[in-house]
Amino acid sequence: MKLYFSPGSVALASHIALAEAGARFEAIRIDFGSNEQRSGDYLAVNPKGRVPALVTPEGILTETPALLRYVAESYPDANLFPVGAFDKARADSFMAYLASTVHVAHAHGGRGHRWADEQASFDDMKAKVAQTMHECFALIEDELIEGPWVMGEQYTVCDPYLLTISRWLESDGVERSAFPKVERQAALMRARDPVRRAWKDHFGEAM
Repeated sequence: MKLYFSPGSVALASHIALAEAGARFEAIRIDFGSNEQRSGDYLAVNPKGRVPALVTPEGILTETPALLRYVAESYPDANLFPVGAFDKARADSFMAYLASTVHVAHAHGGRGHRWADEQASFDDMKAKVAQTMHECFALIEDELIEGPWVMGEQYTVCDPYLLTISRWLESDGVERSAFPKVERQAALMRARDPVRRAWKDHFGEAM
């Protein structure tokens, strides 16, 4: 398999999940600084021009929740997803919230051109990011994360996804100390060898 990623992007979640699963894969860096995600070569892999993209024996997958679910189900011995219809749906619901609401709230800070054309609109969206991200993580803290892991006692692919997005809080102007359960989960994540390996692939240094 091949995982296309950009350092610091949401692709970190899939990178960690693959490492946790013990999967054999090649990590291919896409340079957003040179707009490589819009190159013809990469658009042939992912016409959306975004990361992550995962090349599998069956075909190419995009969108983080899909990649995480694919990894979990492809490596069942790693126990990266809950058992039972209801708990599976709860995990899917959590990942959908991160993808459809939290990531979008964060993107308003630097990707305003996706929704508007005027600088005043960009400025207005950016000014709202700290508030909306704080509200999102207050909901996660109070209602969604069970502790010590997102789904309770079982570590799942929801956990690398949460770590990936929670690391954006400081740059969004949000005080992480307001969310002790999220902070505890991040500390537990940092102690895991697969997380450390994926982190080094992204950032070239230890956590």
